[in-house]
Parts: sequence; structure tokens; C-alpha cells
Amino acid sequence: MGTRAFFHHREEEQKEERKHSLEMTSMTRKKREKKFYLDFCQLLSSCSSREYNLRREADILELEQRGQKRIRFGNDMEKMEEEVIRICRLLRVRADRKGLCRKVRAKEFLELRSGRAPMFWIPLRAHGVWERMDVTLTCTVLGSPVPQATWYKNGIPIDLRQAPAGKYKIKNRFGMLTLHISRCSMEDSAEYSVEVKNQYGEAYSFATVLVRKYYGKESGFDSEIYKRSLLAREADFAFPLKPLFAREKAPFTLSCYFSSDLLDHQRGITWFRDGELLQDSEGQELRCQEREASVTVPCAHKEDEGFYTIRVPSLDGYKEQTTYVFVRDAAALTAGAPGSPLNVKCHDVNKDCLILSWVAPSDDGGSPILGYLIERCVAGSEEWVQCSAQPVKSCRCPVLGLAEGQTYQFRVKAVNKAGTSRPSKASDPVTTYDASRDKRVTVIPYDEGRTIEISKDDLEDIKIPLPPTNVHASEVREDYVALAWDEPDPRGREPLNYYVEKSLVGSNSWQMVNLEMPANSPRFALFDLVKGKSYRFRVRSVNKFGISEPSLPSPPVTAGAKLAPPPPPSQVLAFRDTKTSVVLQWDKPKDGLEPLGYYIYCRETGTEEWQTVNNKLICSPRFTVPGLQPGKEYVFCVKSVGEAGLSESSPETDPIVVRPAIACPSAPHGFVLLHCGKTEMTIGWKAPKRKGGTKILGYFLDQHDHSEPDWHEVNTQPIPRRVCTVSSLQQGHLYEFRARAMNRAGVGEVSEPSDLFRCEEWTMPEPGPPYDVRCTEVRDSSLQLHWEPPLYQGAGPVTGYFIDLCEEGSEEWKQINKQPTATTHMKVSDLETGKCYIFRVRALNKAGVGPPSLPSDPVVAKTKPGTNEIELGVDEEGFIYMAFEAPEKNDSSEFIWSKDYEGPPDADRVQIEEKGNRSKLILKEPSEKDLGVYSVEVTDVDDDISASCTLTKEDLDKLLKRSHEIRNPLIKLISGWNIDVLEKGEVRLWLEVEKLSPNAELHLIFNDKELTSTPTHKINFVREKGLVELIIQDFCADDKGMYTAQLKDGKAKNQFTLVLMDEAFAKVAEEAEAKRRQWKKKQGPHFIENLTWKILENCEVLLTCKVTESGLNSFTLSATPLKIQPTEEGIKIYTDVKYYTDYMKTTWYHKEKRLESRDRMRAGSTMNQIWLHILDPTEADKGKYTLELFDGKSSHKLSTDLSGQGELKKLKGSICSFPGRARVVQGLPDVATIMEDKTLCLTCCVSGDPYPEITWFKNEKVIVFKDRYKMDVKGSVVTITIEKVCNEDTGKYSIYVKNKYGSETGQVTISVYKHGEIPIETEQEIPAEITTKKPK
Repeated sequence: MGTRAFFHHREEEQKEERKHSLEMTSMTRKKREKKFYLDFCQLLSSCSSREYNLRREADILELEQRGQKRIRFGNDMEKMEEEVIRICRLLRVRADRKGLCRKVRAKEFLELRSGRAPMFWIPLRAHGVWERMDVTLTCTVLGSPVPQATWYKNGIPIDLRQAPAGKYKIKNRFGMLTLHISRCSMEDSAEYSVEVKNQYGEAYSFATVLVRKYYGKESGFDSEIYKRSLLAREADFAFPLKPLFAREKAPFTLSCYFSSDLLDHQRGITWFRDGELLQDSEGQELRCQEREASVTVPCAHKEDEGFYTIRVPSLDGYKEQTTYVFVRDAAALTAGAPGSPLNVKCHDVNKDCLILSWVAPSDDGGSPILGYLIERCVAGSEEWVQCSAQPVKSCRCPVLGLAEGQTYQFRVKAVNKAGTSRPSKASDPVTTYDASRDKRVTVIPYDEGRTIEISKDDLEDIKIPLPPTNVHASEVREDYVALAWDEPDPRGREPLNYYVEKSLVGSNSWQMVNLEMPANSPRFALFDLVKGKSYRFRVRSVNKFGISEPSLPSPPVTAGAKLAPPPPPSQVLAFRDTKTSVVLQWDKPKDGLEPLGYYIYCRETGTEEWQTVNNKLICSPRFTVPGLQPGKEYVFCVKSVGEAGLSESSPETDPIVVRPAIACPSAPHGFVLLHCGKTEMTIGWKAPKRKGGTKILGYFLDQHDHSEPDWHEVNTQPIPRRVCTVSSLQQGHLYEFRARAMNRAGVGEVSEPSDLFRCEEWTMPEPGPPYDVRCTEVRDSSLQLHWEPPLYQGAGPVTGYFIDLCEEGSEEWKQINKQPTATTHMKVSDLETGKCYIFRVRALNKAGVGPPSLPSDPVVAKTKPGTNEIELGVDEEGFIYMAFEAPEKNDSSEFIWSKDYEGPPDADRVQIEEKGNRSKLILKEPSEKDLGVYSVEVTDVDDDISASCTLTKEDLDKLLKRSHEIRNPLIKLISGWNIDVLEKGEVRLWLEVEKLSPNAELHLIFNDKELTSTPTHKINFVREKGLVELIIQDFCADDKGMYTAQLKDGKAKNQFTLVLMDEAFAKVAEEAEAKRRQWKKKQGPHFIENLTWKILENCEVLLTCKVTESGLNSFTLSATPLKIQPTEEGIKIYTDVKYYTDYMKTTWYHKEKRLESRDRMRAGSTMNQIWLHILDPTEADKGKYTLELFDGKSSHKLSTDLSGQGELKKLKGSICSFPGRARVVQGLPDVATIMEDKTLCLTCCVSGDPYPEITWFKNEKVIVFKDRYKMDVKGSVVTITIEKVCNEDTGKYSIYVKNKYGSETGQVTISVYKHGEIPIETEQEIPAEITTKKPK
């Protein structure tokens, strides 16, 4: 208080000093002007006399000369010229006099301002504003040098970075200080002060801002507005705005819905993003309908992310809602590529260059960002040109080579090892211009808006320009050094260009760096400096007359100084906020430069994948993370963002469960008199709208006798119910009541006083009003209404209830039910979706209908997003259940189940289980006794969370059937037993069931005995296909009987039986025997009867068997003529036969010469084919080929001819047509010559899949690559290099490529000649260091 009084006293003293100073200044100024005028006249007279004499002599001399030339015109011409000269002289004198006056006054003003302590010329003044209005505090300050200003609120400095976005705007223009406070709230009522100080002193000014709240009719004014409010109810928000998750490059629409039609005065809706007003434009479309307002962004960018606020005018001021719109990264063009940069901005714009800055993306794609690519285009076109040849490593870079007067846009792409990101949003259009022109050009207005421009350059007669001055490095980065200098003064008329020279520190040699591209503006950037070395720079000016001397060298500049990323934040803490949001706060990094902003990341506990929370920078160290899943547990971390990129991650926060923060409850409301005696009253009220995230523990009630001034407590201990009987009252007196709710966080705010109730005993015969009318299970067209019966019964018990409905904004009540309902609940259907309704209930007894209840709270007939219904089903163990999952739930919340809305179901018939946000009601022994309506509610939450489900007889039968199937499951049969007789006479018995698990079991029973897999009875059980098969090798009478497959898979089981007897068995056995005989016959000679033995009478042993005839003669008839087939390796000659055995002899002949199997000729056979394979066929392989077969009795011959030239070429072409065959596709010249001591390079292209083996030969000998011989393989290009060729290198070189599909050779003959010799008969001479290639 002492300090504040001191400042006020000092402010009063300053006012007196200022008043006295104004008076003294006025007197002094008059004296000075008078003295100055006398001195100036004397000076002017002395100066003008000398100048006048000189000019007069010059004019007389000139007139004499002119008179001599123009003597024939006489004295008239001379007089006119003298008059013109006189007038011109007077004009010059007046102009000089005015210019001198201006200079003297300017000098006096500068002397007056220099070295002055700050003072307030116009101080701050107090303001009183309405809530949600803007206010601007303004003051004017004088001082030299210009003082620095600091604003305070209640003695605390105002920090724009910590304040809400757009809350404060501070300006300092030409000594006028302004503080703009937007959308004032009650918290903005405070004492504001501004401190100004410079090196000569300091000054203070104070003002109070009072924010008033408008209370409607209670305020006592604006009666006309209040009358209008009685005619129609204002529209309110139907639902709170939910966070919106959009995708980059995709459109999004943020919509806000209202409870009723907007009134005329509410249509001035405004939208804000991060505190900035949004206007309807191409980038965003604003719409307003009767019950909806929306903002649409047709193509979202990361810059569109932020807090969106809608402001709706109302009679009380404004109503607002705010939500956050997230813009996720678009899908990367390449997997693992980073996200796109953002906030591309242009700085320091000149004629041919500018500085571009941007912000690094939050997602690096999983690998560090290596750099950024900059692209530009002329505004209005879509042709983007890359500006930088190499990626730029920092988030700031100069752009050179621009055209003066051209309008450009820029965008940036991020690059990592996986690829390139999508481009950023294009920058705002920027036009290059001469930044120093305004300093050199004076604009003189005249004649109603016209102007005259006078350029300083036109007055300077400069030929060869002067050197620039103040050469220095404006920016030093890892990639570049940006230079800046001042233009020479005087500059001259001609356009200037600049050449930049550099020199290493310690060296006297200078090197020009931009000879081919002179700079047009006093800015230039160098990109290729050696890191770690120090340089000095100087600049020369050049115009059409010549080049200037070099400027003074700049201070030493060390290139390649790497900009370090900012350090990560510390002390990251997470706090509960709402059911879908968490508040994060952290400490700013203490070391290094202050970061540009922060990125937040989160992950759900139990997962490893981090999700980006924001793609747009957050500037303040506090943020509310919305859009989280209620009840889930999360971990958070934060990264700082700087010009060099992103910092390391901060330490992770402790895991936090997303639940509302515990707070004190709001005030109760809706007081009603339920019963009244002579000296007591029973009061009821409604629960608070906000319960504070925990259970309401009780209420405190106060009473007030209207004839007394004070309020009195009714209870000192909290009342758990919302009904209280107040006794010891005075009959006939008027009383009002108020209450406060209490939870674990404390006692909430007190409610508004109730209406006045008179304490008179009720004797009416009708019942009293019902109370606690509330709505649950609100859906698009229906809801469930509940109420409590009246406490006053009247002349008899209550026999029923009537329900009335009223649309919000109307005063007309409509009775819903024609007949009274006997229960205290009722389902209301056929509601209009989106409309707001109010309900009330009246009780009925034999005396009549009593007074209506207090109306319910307004409710909108619309299903809220995320509403869940009761799930009816059967679990894995076969129990019938009803489950409900709450979208949100507090620590103290409970699931309240009821049956037919009459109370909880019988505990002997149901079992209730809870886990997290899910509650499960299990029917122990389901029967018709369990039929009915089951409902569930979640307690201690602000919004209604409830649902119901009707269990009918039909539903119960289906569930019981499903329960039986689960408890006694059967394996499903797809195909029953099938019998197949295979080619060899084997019998296959098989069946197919549904897919089984790996733990499934099979028991195959045959005639009451379990079979196991043997060579003669092979059992196959393919579980993943559900296949069971039994293969019997020799099907006989022993296999007659019943086959049963018993399957078991977990609880599921089944068995399937096959009866194979009598006619069915005989049919299968006959077919199997026939196929067995046929198969053996196909196999050639075989035993019809097996070997048996018999003892004869003479004691000899007779061994007998029966075989088929050999049938070898039939072989030649079954052999096909020889066929020719091209293969991957060469040519195949073959014949197809029915069967072939080893004792048959085969011989191949070529031109009557017997062939042996070797490397190029391979003979072979299979059971059905005899073949000869010719590898890499040549011209020598042409001719007649003969195959000789010998069956033990005679020989048989088959022949074919390869003599045809066309046929062999065709076969070779077929061989080469294999796509994977090794080939020399672009080969070598046939002959080439080269001079001694030169370097020979032979290059060719090869192909093949798989990639072929490569071998080089010299004179048919393998080349060993060492010393002078080197081979290089790059993809399909193969190069051999021979250094310093000599005469020994003359010879035939060839390349041999080979893979599994074939081979090919390319050849070239090299001739080496000596110096001075002329190569003879050469096809091509190879210049040194030139690669040889031969066209296709």
C-alpha cells in the first residue's frame, strides 16, 4: 500500500511539473522564435547580399551576351528576361529561407528531446465495461531515448506467452502505449499500471478496470430487452463442442447445434481460432442456419489446428464454447517419410533475395530428418521449382536469384532416409522490391490526392560508384553465412550491383564469389564455405560506368557453426481435468535459446506407439490435451522446437487415468414445497448440475423468515437426501430457503434463494405435487420419465398420475396420457428429434387431480454421440448375460440395475459383476420368471448415462438354445463319409468337418477296436482343414465292418459312422481289385500268381509262379518319332515311350558317329521319355541324329535332321528368347586401336535373371584383375580398365556371361600402336579416357 501511495503521489507531482513545463515551454518557444527570426533575417541579408552581387554580375554578363546575339529584338526582350531572372531569384531566396527555418526548428526539437527522462503526457484513465466486452487502456509518454514500457496487473507483470491466446495485445507506436484486453471477464477487474524507463529515469501511471455483470431483470434496467426475453426463449447450446480430429489435405466441418431456433439478435455469430477472428474466405466457409452454425475448411493444413471458439450474442452479453481441432498428418507418400513442415514465412524481402523460415514437423517418420527442400512458384501458377540443390539442415535459409517486382510463393519438404514428405502449405504471396527505396524517395502531396515523387538518386551526379559500408554477417548457420551491408551514400542515378569477395583470415588474397551472378540488393548468402575456418568479406559496387574500390573488410566470420537443438522441457506434470481431457504443465528449458514452441506426445499404458497430440506449436508451458478415451491410462512427454529442429523427449509423466478432476459441486436448484403443517415444512430440491466428479455426500439447508434480516442454519450435519422437514416455524409467516451441496472436495456454492413459502397447514383433499421429475434413456424419439410420489396424500391414496409435456419456449402444456398411469415411471415416445422438451407430473386420488410438480430440466430428444446400449448375449461358459459399458465413470460411480423400474432384480436369480467401466448382469437359472425390462444407470456423473433392454420369451428361447450349444458344442460336419478307389487299387475313406484347433483329437474305431496308422492302413488327420482320411492298401474281406470317427476339440465333440458291409463292401472290393490289376498291367511284366512251392512224390521241391508276357515288341510301336525342343540351355531331342527299363539299351548317333555323354552332349531317360540335350549349340552340331533301341532281340532306330540353316537359327532364337537368359545386350566394337601409355576402358551392358556370372578373357585366357587391370560392375554396366597400355596388351578380349538359363560371349580385338605411328586397317580408334560402347 505504501509503494502504491508513493507512485500516486509521484504521478500528481508529474502532472504539476508537466503543467508548469507547458507554460514555460510556450514562453521560451515564443522568445526563441523571435530571436531566431531576427538572427535569421540578419544572416539572410548578409548572405543574400553577397550571393545577389555574384548572381547579378553573372546575369548581366549573360544578358550582354544574349543582347549581342538578339539585338534585333530590341529592349523588350531584354526587359522580359530581366523580369524572369528577378522572379527566379526571389523564388530561390524564399525556398532557401524556408529550408533554413525547417533545419533550425528540427535542431531545436532534437535538442529538446535529447537526454530527457520519461514522463506521461497523457496518463491512463479508469474504465468500466460490461462482461465479455473489449477495453483498451491508452497513454502517451515522452522521453529520450525512447523508454521501454512494462504493463502490470495488480503489480504482476503481464506475460503474453502465459496469457490465453489473444487475451492481451500490447502496442507502442510513436510514444502512444496501448493495452487491449479482449472479451473481459470478472477476473479482469483489477488495477493496471504501466512502467516506462530509460537511462535518465522512470515513470508510472495507474488505472482501474471494473468489469460489470449483467443480471437481466434483477439489474433494474434494459426493461425493453427484458420484455423481449419474455416473448421467446433464447437459443442455447444443445451439446458442448467436442474435439475434432481432421486429416491434412482433407476437408473438415466443425458444427455447433442449438436447442432452439436462433432469435434475430443472436444471428451475429462469430468464430475465433486461437483468439483471432475468422472471416468467410476461400480457406474457410462460415455458415449459420436456424439451429446450427458451422465453419468448414475445404483443405485442411496444420496451420488450421488450434482452439476454435464460437461466440453467440445474447441478452446477457455473449455465450461461448471452445474446442480443439486437431489436424493429423496426411498419409506419407513413402513409408517412413516424415510429416510436412509448417508456418512457412518470408523475412527481409529485397529485390532479388529473401530469408525463408519454417517450423519442423512433429513426426520424423521414425528416423532423423536430414534436411529440407525449398520450392517456389510464381503466384497464380502451379509450376513449382526447387530452390536448393541440397537439403537445408536448419529451419531457416536465404533464397537467392529472384526477379524484382515478381510475386512468389514458397513451400518446404522434409527429407529423411526413407524419403521425402508431402509439401507444406504454401506461404503467403510475397513481392520482391527495393527495401531502401522509401528512404531515398520523398513523396510530396498536392492538388487533392496527387503526389510528386522526388528521388535522392536523381540529385546525385555520381559516375563510378563509391564502395559500400558496414559489411557484416547478419546470420551464421551450419549451411550458410548471410552477409548484409549499407549502400554507398551518395548512391547515384544508375542501378547498382554488388560483387562479394572473400578471404581466409591471415591471407592477403581475395577471391570473388559471385562473378557470374552479381547481387542486386545489399544482401548475399554463401553456402560452400569450409567449416571451422574463419573468413573476411568485402563488397564492391558496380554500375555501367565502372566498379568501385572494395569496402572495408568485415569482422572475421567462422563458417559451419552448428546450431544445437534446444534442450527438452523439465518437470512435466499431468493433472486430471475432465472426463476426456488432461492438463499438462512443464518448466521451460533453462539453458540455450528460448524455444519456438512445444510438441506433446502421448501413449496409452501398455503400448509402445507414441501418438502426436499437436501438429501446431504450443507457445505456453501449459496445455489441456482433449479427445482422450475416458477411463484409459496415458503417459505424456514434451519436446522443445527450435530453429535447429526438435529436442530430445522430456522425461515421461507418471501414468494418469482420464477422469474428471474432483471439484466442489455447483449449487442445488429447483426448490419446491412438498408438505406443510402448522409449524413445519417439507422442502425438496434438485441435485446440482455439476457434481464435481465424485459422490454428493449431503446438503446444508438454510432458512430465512421474510420478516427477519438474517438467515439461519437448518442442519449442522449434511442431509443425504434431497428432502428435508424444517420444524419450529411460525404459522402464517413467509419463509425462503437455500442450500449447498458437499462432496469430498468440500462444500459448494450456495444456491439462489427459493420462492417465498407460507407456513400454513395443508388441508386440501387432492394430493400434493410429485417431485424429483427426471429423464433417463434419452434417445432420438423417446425417453424414460421418472418421479417420486407426493408426500401429501390428501383425502385418499394416490391412484394414478397424469404427465404433461411442453416444448421449450412455449407456455402450452399438453397432457400425454389419456388414462392415468399407476406407476412412477413412464416411457415417452414419438418425440421430434432435436427438439427440447419439459415435463411435469400431476397426482390423482379420489378427490381429484393435485397441483403439478416442479417442471423437469429441459431435455433435447437426441441420442448423444458415444451412447451405448445394453448388450444381450451368451458368454463363453454358456451363461446368459446383459452387459453395459459406460462411456465415462468416476471413482465413486456405481451401476444401478433394476427390473421393470421397480427396484433391483432378485439377488437369488442374478449375479452382477463389474470390471472397469463395464457392468455385467448374469442370469443364474434363466426361466420365464426373468422376463421383463432391465435398466441400468450410472451414478455420480453430470450427464445422464442409462439404458434399458427388454427380455422377451422369443429372446430367451434363442439365448437358451445358444447356451446349450456353447455348453454342449458339436463339431460341424461339412461332408460325410466318402469312398474313393485310387489308381493303384487303394481304397480311401474320408470325411470333412469344420476347421479344428491344433489341440483337436481323433479316435478312429473299426468294429469296436481303435485303429492306429500303419503302412497298410494309413490315417491322415489334417486339423486346419478338418480332414479325416483312412487309406487301405490291400482292400480285402478283413476290412469289412463299421468305421467310426470320434472327434474332440475343447468342449466340442462329435462322431461319424460308416457301415461298409454286404453289397456296399462287395462293390468297393470289386472296383479296387479291377483297378489293381489294371495298374499292374501298365507296369509291364509282373507276377500274375506269386511264387509257391510244392513237394513232389520223389521228394523234389517244385517252385512255380505265373508271369505275363514281356511284350517288349510293343515298345517300338509305342515310341513316338523324335521331337526337337529349345530349352534354356540349348536344344533337346527326345521321344516319348510308354515305359522304359534299365535293361533296354539306347545309343545316340550324330552323322553315323556314336555320341558319348559329355559336357555339351548329355543323354538321359525317364520312365516315359528318352532324350539327348545339346548345350550351347553351334554350327558344328548340324546334321542327322539317330536313336538306336535294343530290346534284347532286335534293334530299332528313330532319326531326325538338324541340317536346315533356317531351323537351327529358329531354335537359337527360341533359346535366346528366354527372358532370364544371360546376355550381352549392349556390347563392344569388333576392332579398336589405342596409343601406348593411354588408359583403355571397355564397357558393355549385360542382362539376366538371376544376375549372370561375369568372366573376362584375353586370348582365351582368364584375366586376373590386379595392378593395371581393374573391373567395375555397376548394375548392368560392366567396365574393364587397363592403365598405361603397351604392345603386350594387343590381342583378342572377350566377356563371358552365364546363368542357369544360358550364356553368351562378346568379343573385341584391341591393337596398340606406338607414338607417331599411323594405325592401319582399324575400324575405330579409342581416345584416351573414353568409354567404348556399341549401339544396339
